[in-house]
Amino acid sequence: MASELPRIALVMGDPAGISPELTAKLLALDEIRAAARIVVLGDRRIFEQGAQVAGVDPALVYLRQGQPLTSAPDPHFIDLENLSPDKVERCKATKVGGAFAIDNFSRALHMAHAGAVDAVCFTPFNKQAMRYVYPGYEDEIGFVSDTIGFTGIAREFNVLEGLWNARVTSHIPLAKVASAITTENILAELELADRCLRAAGITRPRIAVAAINPHAGDGGNCGREEIEIIEPAVKAAVARGFDASGPYPADTVFVRARGGAFDAVLTMYHDQGQIAMKLMGFDRGVTLLGGFPFPICTPAHGTAYDIAWKGIANVGGARAAFLMAAKMAAEKCIAGNA
Repeated sequence: MASELPRIALVMGDPAGISPELTAKLLALDEIRAAARIVVLGDRRIFEQGAQVAGVDPALVYLRQGQPLTSAPDPHFIDLENLSPDKVERCKATKVGGAFAIDNFSRALHMAHAGAVDAVCFTPFNKQAMRYVYPGYEDEIGFVSDTIGFTGIAREFNVLEGLWNARVTSHIPLAKVASAITTENILAELELADRCLRAAGITRPRIAVAAINPHAGDGGNCGREEIEIIEPAVKAAVARGFDASGPYPADTVFVRARGGAFDAVLTMYHDQGQIAMKLMGFDRGVTLLGGFPFPICTPAHGTAYDIAWKGIANVGGARAAFLMAAKMAAEKCIAGNA
């Protein structure tokens, strides 16, 4: 039924950080419980410690591995019994913590890939801890692709209260950025951004394209990438029907975007957009892994070891991530039942 709530897998992330607390705080919010049918993956003992620190006690249906989901309205917690609390070194990246997060995440991804859930939302991971267990772990995009055998194009998007940030290059050294900026790559990222924005319910996304050089190249005085690479990509995108414009100076484009001129900004490299987005709303931002067959969302911040297990973690980013996953999953369910 189109009116049926989507089912979302909520993954417990790094147990040494704020993830247990955030998971508990999320499940205590009425709007979260009303947005989707929730399936939590993790260890009940770790969760209950997080709930105690958070000062909440949400009603849950606890299941063991292999038990079928029920029709009960309360969130279901699949207790994987995969981490004893006495093994957790709090506020520190460890192999044990990485193994816990990877186990929870991979199970959720397999559930989504099999159609058992409509989207995945995870509380923060620590990449160093993940690499202790999975040496090839560069980022979530690569791990998800490896786990479900995905061979298409997927990227990270940062979203803050309706404003999106896409990027042409991501987790590569700054020294390699310029050579990776090509007209073809920009066009591909514009197409993916447009598709993901539409999947989130934005009918005709307005996408601003950032320059790579100071003052958008200053007519070629500060570099010719804008003239020879970026502007041709924007013109080609417009010819294909995209509402794209630019290149705009990177130091002012987010001012215009925040004022409502654009739905998204396509930046050329990671920090060009991340710094702007996190300054505007560090505790409220969402990272979307877009391009996969199902939405995957997480708060844009990290594990916050410095404040972990103190009960003071801000749930805003996790709340926004979950609601975005639920909205995108609901849009897909409606489209699939139309």
